[in-house]
Amino acid sequence: MNTTRQGAAVDARGIGVEGPRGWAFRGIDISAEPGALIAVQGSSGSGRTCLLLALTGRMRITAGEATVAGLPLPKRIGTVRSRTAIAHVPGVVELEPALTVGEHLKEQALLGHRFQGLGASLPWGRRQKEATRARIDAALAVVGLDPASLVKGLRTAVRDLERIEALRLSVALGIMHEPQLLAVDDVDLKLSAAERAEAWQLLRDVTRTGTTVVAAGSEAPADAVLVRTTPAPATADTTAADTSAAPATETPATETPATKAPADAGSGADSGDDTPTDTDEKEAADAFAETGRA
Repeated sequence: MNTTRQGAAVDARGIGVEGPRGWAFRGIDISAEPGALIAVQGSSGSGRTCLLLALTGRMRITAGEATVAGLPLPKRIGTVRSRTAIAHVPGVVELEPALTVGEHLKEQALLGHRFQGLGASLPWGRRQKEATRARIDAALAVVGLDPASLVKGLRTAVRDLERIEALRLSVALGIMHEPQLLAVDDVDLKLSAAERAEAWQLLRDVTRTGTTVVAAGSEAPADAVLVRTTPAPATADTTAADTSAAPATETPATETPATKAPADAGSGADSGDDTPTDTDEKEAADAFAETGRA
């Protein structure tokens, strides 16, 4: 893994996402340098998940202005999406409990080759296999996940992982193809105080590779760029409950941990409006809205 890759600078002024039931979030300002750790602090329903999705090109902002890696949103939403990754976002990208750690890593590697146009070279030769093994090992090293420490090594099923181990795996899958920005949701959910500190240290370790990290949790470390989200006030046409769970006008296609395009994908489409054209985007948007998450 290239440890000198340039992360994404993030600049946002008054951004918001409004859907049919009101605002998911609005009035958010962010200024962060490449390789920064950005902590989004807020209660469940305050729009923090939607903010992560908006900053990674998986949800269209409807107010304000933002740039990620110098690319304006929402105009360059497709390119931003291809240069970013998301991890540990329930309802959007999740680990499959029945699959093993090794199966998740192999799937991510296979899809990475597909996005790079190498599918026609399968079955892989020795060189491709060695490169893939090196990429997996590098990602596991960054997140501090040693397969030898797991109950059954790489054959350990996700359902048998501790929560902090599952978080490490999710992050490893997210960084495998070197995104410029990684978004992680629910960092401290159901973790002890010691585990919360461990989780935030994990994300600091990722930023040391050059990757910018934006992560949501109920508590934020003092050394992070802090962004606070609060439930949007109800409007005349919506209740407070509806507003706090408001869907956006555009939400992402549901992803498995391995469906992110590599960080270099989309670099040939760096001009004009490159809004994603996934045929299942509307269906996934509706499904995500039904979860009531924000």
